[in-house]
Amino acid sequence: MVDALSDTAITQRMEIGRRPIAWWPVGLIAASATLLLLYTADGYGYHRDELYFRMLGEHPQWGYTDQPPFTPLLVRFGIELFGDDLWAIRVLPAVLLGLTAVVAAGIAREAGGGPVAQSLAATGIFGTFPLTAAHVASTAATDLLVWLGVLLFVVRALLWERPRAWLGAGVVAGLGLYNKHLVILLLVCLGAGLLIAGPRSVLRSRHLWAGVALAVLIGLPNLIYQVVDGFPQAEMAAAIAENKGTESRILLLPMQIALLTLPPVWIAGIVTLVRDPRLRRLRSIAVAYPLMLVVVLVTAGQPYYPLGLLLGLFALGAVPAERWVTGRRGRQALLAAGVIVASVAGALMSLPVIPAKEVAGSFPAAANSTIPDQIGWRQYVWQVAAVHADLDPVEQRKTVLFTGNYGEAGALDRFGPSLGLPEVYSGHNALYEFGPPPESKTIVLAVLQAPPERASELIGGCVPKATLSNTLGVENEEVGARVYLCRRNEPWSTVWPRLQHYD
Repeated sequence: MVDALSDTAITQRMEIGRRPIAWWPVGLIAASATLLLLYTADGYGYHRDELYFRMLGEHPQWGYTDQPPFTPLLVRFGIELFGDDLWAIRVLPAVLLGLTAVVAAGIAREAGGGPVAQSLAATGIFGTFPLTAAHVASTAATDLLVWLGVLLFVVRALLWERPRAWLGAGVVAGLGLYNKHLVILLLVCLGAGLLIAGPRSVLRSRHLWAGVALAVLIGLPNLIYQVVDGFPQAEMAAAIAENKGTESRILLLPMQIALLTLPPVWIAGIVTLVRDPRLRRLRSIAVAYPLMLVVVLVTAGQPYYPLGLLLGLFALGAVPAERWVTGRRGRQALLAAGVIVASVAGALMSLPVIPAKEVAGSFPAAANSTIPDQIGWRQYVWQVAAVHADLDPVEQRKTVLFTGNYGEAGALDRFGPSLGLPEVYSGHNALYEFGPPPESKTIVLAVLQAPPERASELIGGCVPKATLSNTLGVENEEVGARVYLCRRNEPWSTVWPRLQHYD
């Protein structure tokens, strides 16, 4: 109610105004994104992460070595609803991306944006990374919705002095902890932004701290899992930093330009928050972004980690963009053309638009590793099955499969049973927890990138029998991996700990 607002909030409401939400254009954009993802869902094949999540979803628990449980359960839910099919796995992430567009439009509306601003904010999901994340059922697809949900409540709490909105932010953040712990990075940077840019008075708000308490309480089971198991995700983060740290630091700044459509819009969002006195209370969001870049750079985090905040800044930047084009047809045409070109580019760089036979050597495949990582899985499994078929029936009964990474394990788990292949194990990330194999399994068909000497050192008595390849000539992580026939000469209790690794 107006009576409950401070004089500052009343003045802001008069100066900024909150326009009705533009349901028709925003809904059309959201529905278009979801339908586009559904239409292209069966292109190419599974991504390695989807094959992994499919396996994890068969073993539901409060958390895993490398991630919380939500995305594996989402994948499992899709399979239970629609069947064990690639399309089934990708339905729900497609819906989530549509919801993300609606929330982005809501942020623009809270900052005074009309139909043009809200529509422009919604188109941010057509960037390369949002489309990629939703297409391959990545954890980042849910995280984008979580981060924007938190930001929507933060904008309401700060700009309109609605303290109860902090409770909403806490609920969304707490639920987000079941998907990824990265939402903690957002909360920390926003808190630091409040300390630096204000309004610092909100840090004394009981509603803000109640929101923090809600986030902790809701996410407590997953946090307890981490404590009890010795913070495995911290160990996982350290492994990622060690393996990919240099590359991540080099790509951090260039990726900020490439991740979303129309970088001038999110840049305008930062500038507007800093310079527009009507949005003074939101300056902490602008400050949070460079702080996050510094944290990600220092910790060697992945370059896409700030994307959720970047998409929020894009939504806020849509408001001055709307003012910039109002009453100017030339500028309107320029903005519309920019949105169309950027969205088409985003689709080309992320979705299975290029025919599979033309992927090899293409620019999208070189620039976006998720594209080649969707090709060749069935062929790789057939090549392993051919080696297995050469064993006599007595040897086959003693045989188990082992892989060096979770993508190979997931592919063998998905396609292997129909070819008569035995159970598959891996020491990669959370799959280590599901081993070791029975002692009766003395013969191991192992898919490894390691040379024969290293394979024999790990398992014992390994002879290469095949090398993985795909007929399309697409280069991905599996090409060149060897299929070894190994005869284990030590008990699994000795062998298995050697096979554990995080990556």
